[in-house]
Amino acid sequence: MTCKHPYRHRFIALCGLLLWIALLLGGGETAGARTHLIGAAPSRYPAAATRAQLRPRASDYARAHLASSARKKKKKSHKPLLRGNPLRALLAFQTMQKVYYIQGSGLYSGEPFSYLWPFSQALAATVSMANVPHSGVSFSHELRAQLIGLNSYLDTDNAGAPEGVYTSSLAAFDGTVAPPAGPGGAKYYDDNDWIGIELARLYKLTRSPVVLGSAEAIMAFEMAGWQSDPTLGCPGGIPFSNLAENTDRNTVTTAPAAELALQLYKLTANPSYLQFAETAYGWVRQCLLTPAQLYADHVNRRGIVEPALWSYNQGAMIGAGTLLYQATGNSAYLFQARQTARAALEYFTPERLAGENPFFPSVYFRNLMYLDSVTHDPPGPKLAQAYVDYAWLQRRLANNLFVAGSPASAQLLYQAAIAQIYALLSSPPSSYF
Repeated sequence: MTCKHPYRHRFIALCGLLLWIALLLGGGETAGARTHLIGAAPSRYPAAATRAQLRPRASDYARAHLASSARKKKKKSHKPLLRGNPLRALLAFQTMQKVYYIQGSGLYSGEPFSYLWPFSQALAATVSMANVPHSGVSFSHELRAQLIGLNSYLDTDNAGAPEGVYTSSLAAFDGTVAPPAGPGGAKYYDDNDWIGIELARLYKLTRSPVVLGSAEAIMAFEMAGWQSDPTLGCPGGIPFSNLAENTDRNTVTTAPAAELALQLYKLTANPSYLQFAETAYGWVRQCLLTPAQLYADHVNRRGIVEPALWSYNQGAMIGAGTLLYQATGNSAYLFQARQTARAALEYFTPERLAGENPFFPSVYFRNLMYLDSVTHDPPGPKLAQAYVDYAWLQRRLANNLFVAGSPASAQLLYQAAIAQIYALLSSPPSSYF
């Protein structure tokens, strides 16, 4: 990358993250494949890498009430005694760290390391835990370690052979650990969205200019991914990855990019972020909004829409609309967010939500509760509470590890999602974005 590159200053900020963390310190996805919205891709990790399979037996499930768990752990302490959601959030988080974190690495187990997708949600869970008020627990050590681990995914150019052919060479994070520790490869726009959103939240906690610069570097990657080719069906949108052959443009890549842009607009007052957010949000509404006022999954290069409905797509657009309303004062955005929320509440029954990967509802609940904080309407917290309470009673093992899927298995992504929902229920919505 030369000095003439228009995003050079943001690239430097992203690459400077490792140095910043080192100064502060003073000195898998277990399912085995990165699941696409329409299928599964083979593992990018070496064939010899082991895959941790955590499948519960009937005797493994916990049936004890929270109070009994608290009594077993009760010790004399001057720290506030946690109860309810904050305690459950902490127990789920501690189990995530105990089972999946690789000590001394900043990384989580997988093949042998987790994909960026579950890593992003472990980071989200940690940032959410750090925002729980009056917990008496510091998460600064875990956050510093995760930022070190994050740099293991950093790829500064996606140069080509032997990795492949890519449409973007901007600095961002690969879907797997980058060379030399991992194979590197494609950068997934949605995964980078999730990382950027958490870095913007982390900046609000730390006020580190390097963390903010890293979030802006991801935003530059997202904005450069915009598909303006007029030969595409419904031109615009952000593709699933920077693989050259990928021409599908998704709700899950474009709507969270709008949310990240709006976070950065609040932090920097840069009008280009607001302009991009309005464009991205408008494109999703134009190209992927269904007559039922719910958002479809993606549109291909011929303009054919994949109609699958997922809760997190609705959540990201609900959140983007709410943030746009706050940024512009335009009540049309809030009306649209509430319209989608009403349709989603009707369509995504508890049974449908239970059938999804827990990560999907975690995004949905965060955004729904954020809207509720603006409209003073309570369905989001009630729905999220019912979801995690069911998980606590029916999907929790004796060691506070959560399982999902069929057959039921434990994964970092699932654990991070449950920890995050409990933490969000324990913290003010103003900390969500």
